[in-house]
Amino acid sequence: MIDLRSDTVTTPDDAMREAAFESPVGDDVYGEDPTVNELEARAADLVGMDAALYVPTGTMGNQIAVREHTEHGQEVLADRESHVVKWELGGMAQHAGVQVRMVDGERGLPTPEQLEAGYVAEDLHRPGTGLLCLENTHNARGGLAIDPDRMAETVAAARERDVPVHLDGARVFNAATALDVPVTDITQHVDSVMFCLSKGLGAPVGSMLAGDADFIEAARRTRKLFGGGMRQVGVIAGPGLCALENVDDLAADHENAQVLAAGLADLPGLEVPTPETNIVPVNVAGTGLDVDTVLERLRDSGVLATPFGPTTIRFCTHRDVSRDDIEQALERVESVFG
Repeated sequence: MIDLRSDTVTTPDDAMREAAFESPVGDDVYGEDPTVNELEARAADLVGMDAALYVPTGTMGNQIAVREHTEHGQEVLADRESHVVKWELGGMAQHAGVQVRMVDGERGLPTPEQLEAGYVAEDLHRPGTGLLCLENTHNARGGLAIDPDRMAETVAAARERDVPVHLDGARVFNAATALDVPVTDITQHVDSVMFCLSKGLGAPVGSMLAGDADFIEAARRTRKLFGGGMRQVGVIAGPGLCALENVDDLAADHENAQVLAAGLADLPGLEVPTPETNIVPVNVAGTGLDVDTVLERLRDSGVLATPFGPTTIRFCTHRDVSRDDIEQALERVESVFG
């Protein structure tokens, strides 16, 4: 079976398994796990932030950030298709007590004009805009890599209104790779960033939340509140350290996505945009088949994909899928649609 559902399905390689076995451990709630401490320091340095916090999941990282940046009742401005809006169980309302003002961003990014139009000043009757949430790459819009210069313009508009900015950078290293820029060119514009050690970087578990020292100190307490205080966690932080060494491998995933997309585009009834990173959305409306039927037939042929909309499925390349796997996948997909 060739699993192209998501880059979350990657399995730890031998180096990660060895790191899990050998990494020194301690009680992280007491700040005594040396492997976690090293991971947090290296992660913070990598994205150009003062400090970082190891969290079990990217969703927890995002939710902690929203809670720390806002006050109950405030509004959070975010793209309508962003992960924090669509895929985190309404966590912003549940965990932070905030409202969401959604906009249809331009290529997934709210424009300065949209921020100005959506901004709410605090007064006697309104709680005000407390946070701008951005996402890069933008998953639900097809893995778009958003240019940091465009981000800078929107962030500047937020800064003028004293609105902090959080970046859901689950795949921010994919964005940096696609744009051929240092990741700090992207992260320098925001107050906090979350990025996943899993997904493209291949760790079995874990994400990082980074920001200034005061923010991370407060975030550590909120992590405990959310049930994320972990003990001898070096056994999973060790593979996370290995994951930080895998950034350069993301380019191969992007190349495989290009090959996959080009092959799919040659098949009848499929509409396939050119992927910018490792996500390949495919509109199957032209086949006359519904998404569930397409996914079932793909599974029967030995290829796994995932639903991505009423007429769209998603393929996602990752480090556990080789070029040979991509070529085999194309042959199998052709047997379904050819």
